[in-house]
Amino acid sequence: MSETRTELDATGLLCPLPVLKARKRLQALTPGSTLTLRADDPAAVVDVPHFCAESGHELVSSDIEGPVQVYVIRKT
Repeated sequence: MSETRTELDATGLLCPLPVLKARKRLQALTPGSTLTLRADDPAAVVDVPHFCAESGHELVSSDIEGPVQVYVIRKT
């Protein structure tokens, strides 16, 4: 199984759009693939980890690059 790496730029979008777009993008990926989500919505700090916990996907990392949060999510 080949792992794909996908990026999603959700900067400028407000809650719940970053998580909704991440969910839709993850549905198209194969298990083990990663999605790098970039968001600047302050609520994403809470929403993204909660989404991963609820959906069973692995939050590999979360980082901050200036005003942008960067999350790497592995589809399970």
